[in-house]
Amino acid sequence: MSTTAMPPSPELERLTLGFIPLLDAALLIIARERGFFAEQGLEVSLSRENAWSTLRDKVAAGLLDGAQMLAPLPLAMSLGLGRAPCDARAPIILSRNGNTLTLSETLCRDSGAALGEDPAMGARALGDWLRRQAGERRPRLAMVYPFSCQHYLLREWLSLAGIDAEREVELIALPPPRMVEALQEGRIDGFCAGEPWGTLARHRGAGRLVATGAQLWPDHPEKVLGVTGSWARRYPATQAALIRALERASTWLAESPEHGRRARDWLALPPYLDRSICHLDGLGLDRAPIHQRLHGEGVLRPSPATAGRFAEHIGRHMRDHGRTLDLHTLEECYSPVHFDAATHH
Repeated sequence: MSTTAMPPSPELERLTLGFIPLLDAALLIIARERGFFAEQGLEVSLSRENAWSTLRDKVAAGLLDGAQMLAPLPLAMSLGLGRAPCDARAPIILSRNGNTLTLSETLCRDSGAALGEDPAMGARALGDWLRRQAGERRPRLAMVYPFSCQHYLLREWLSLAGIDAEREVELIALPPPRMVEALQEGRIDGFCAGEPWGTLARHRGAGRLVATGAQLWPDHPEKVLGVTGSWARRYPATQAALIRALERASTWLAESPEHGRRARDWLALPPYLDRSICHLDGLGLDRAPIHQRLHGEGVLRPSPATAGRFAEHIGRHMRDHGRTLDLHTLEECYSPVHFDAATHH
């Protein structure tokens, strides 16, 4: 008679994970509120951070055990892009898709840019308007972090109309929670960020969606759980327990619409996303045009191949600075080996 071996107990009983107030922090919040972390023998505190650079530095310094991270961030950290090198890992994907490109009401009205089935249409409308302006004004467009899918998506969208991101627009980095206020106050003319910030701008009449990440990079990994390599080596059973708890949260979310509504209510609690999701009656998963995915076959499993699109941008950046992208580092960052071992896939 065969028996299934119990997984080893986590080395850590208490740990703190960071997150940014975005819908794709949902699996972390569900795992805590629904008790999936506790089922794995973990007492997890969630620390709300407002900027990716702050979150990055806290993980690197050991002030956080791990965090929800932009999918390219573990690679950028490992390569020493934006800060001193820090070996980092992404043992599980937390979300796919979920980004929106949002322009101000004024810029949409003036340029005619609008959301359509082909994201190039909105880009071309903006490009035509820029050429009519003959350089009178450069729109200021915000993204969340230099090494992010949001930055790369914004550049690719602009390139669909031949818009020169260096000369014809001004790109700045801004934390996601500050996007809508900056748009309302006219400090920026548009942004690319994860939900709920794009639809909140639309809800407040400050902006309109003109394209989505799902249109430009269908099913791309957007957020991951990020930990340092030294932490993963020191606490392998704790990492495995985190992976199992997050996978269970994803499975639970997929089980019924009622679970989605409960998850939305948890996210609306003050420690998490609070009033930024007051305009949403649910999480709206996998609905057009945003198609945010937090569950489904293969959604959570990392692999170097899933990182290919943003790795091209990072490789180009490194070449511009006289370096080359180390493929071994890429493979280490997004290896599925720990996910497969924890979940027996």
